[in-house]
Amino acid sequence: MSLLQFDPSGSINDDYGVTQAQIDSLGDELAALRTEMVETDRKQYDSGDIPAEKQPLDARFFWLPEEQLEAYQKDREASELGRIFKVANGLHDSIDAVTVLGIGGSYMGARAMMEACCDPYHNELTRAARGSKPRMYFEGNNVDNDAADSLLRRLRSGGYGDSAAEKRSALVVISKSGGTMETAAAFRLFLPALESELGEEAKDWLGKLVVPVTGEGGKLFNLAQEIGCEEVFSVPDGVGGRFSVLSPVGLVPAAFLGLDCMKLLEGAVAMNEHFKTADYADNVVLQYVAVNHLLAQHRGKSIRVMSVWTKALESLGLWYDQLLAESNGKDGKGVTPLTTVNTRDLHSRHQQHQQGANDKVFNNVIVQSVRTDALAVGHSERNQDGMNDIAEKTLPEIMSAAIKGTNDALHADGRPTTDIILPKIDTHVLGQLFQMLMIATVIEGRLLGINPYGQPGVEQYKKNMNKNLGRA
Repeated sequence: MSLLQFDPSGSINDDYGVTQAQIDSLGDELAALRTEMVETDRKQYDSGDIPAEKQPLDARFFWLPEEQLEAYQKDREASELGRIFKVANGLHDSIDAVTVLGIGGSYMGARAMMEACCDPYHNELTRAARGSKPRMYFEGNNVDNDAADSLLRRLRSGGYGDSAAEKRSALVVISKSGGTMETAAAFRLFLPALESELGEEAKDWLGKLVVPVTGEGGKLFNLAQEIGCEEVFSVPDGVGGRFSVLSPVGLVPAAFLGLDCMKLLEGAVAMNEHFKTADYADNVVLQYVAVNHLLAQHRGKSIRVMSVWTKALESLGLWYDQLLAESNGKDGKGVTPLTTVNTRDLHSRHQQHQQGANDKVFNNVIVQSVRTDALAVGHSERNQDGMNDIAEKTLPEIMSAAIKGTNDALHADGRPTTDIILPKIDTHVLGQLFQMLMIATVIEGRLLGINPYGQPGVEQYKKNMNKNLGRA
């Protein structure tokens, strides 16, 4: 399996970027931080002897992919992966839709995987075209009355056929504590709606169709026992929400969609191995951190733009927005993440990005190969648009020209760029990218002198919201 690549050459420039000498100068410090993450964090986590400045130490995401694969190989049926596959595969023939209730890290990774790996119009395809995999919707990520009401009405209308399975849906509810307001309120609405739709079937089906992913002993765990849920999957200890995409938080929705979860985890393991063993000059994680950190510190690039060059990766960019902002936006530090989708956003944001405030670095995410046959522009007798001269050019060729043209234009105006190059989009590559960005975020946080785990600002808004609702 090919690994993704990182090309920082568009940021190595004496006039507007960083120098190779500056990058090289960070090598020893980043190597020490790598050792801390690979060795020290694990020892401290396992022993429980964690220094105060590292509390919380939600570092388990790093070795979790290996743990899950090893557990599956040891006992496929009893392992959590095996149980996930059994539930998802067992319900494919019994349901036509799944609603995922969760907010932040409890849904963003799952949505990123769906948009990256499924047909862009997955929910509109017939059951046969979907291979009996369910349609998937996301709620509990906002308290938007009209959006929730519309989805409830959509689910009540059933599927695209008259069979019992096509009229039935499932709920995956994801919350470590069960007390997150947006998700708990949505569950209050969607659970009775499901019971009502099931009618007399509720006694036989409700415990199968409600699939919680939660911590042990919390509000949602207790509610799952009351409902009689047949399976309850875990949000692992030592894994923060925004780092949980490769845990059951992301794997349960992915399995329902029929995505290759094994390849996803194997991709993350491959990135772990690369991070641990690759020399500094060739290490995509450390080079990504070095270049972006230096641009922020020495060139004032306080806005980090992830420019994804395919619609399929927009939600991946939004997932990264949360990861970076919530991890490293503390103590008056941290850059502001921003996702753009090109070439779409070249016709909206790009003017300001190229010639406005020079406070941005553009990290392009470029996919080398498309999944479907390349579409040519084509020759037409109606040549009023003047396109016949490029009739033989394909959309991927036009995209390549746009990427180079945009980078050249940005460089001409003194704007640095880098390229994250994906060989293709599949679960193995996506696992690599998720893990690369999570590791990089932790390393950069420590380079800034902050703890990248924990989110005190988020907790404060929750307290204020409850106070405004008259709750203690």
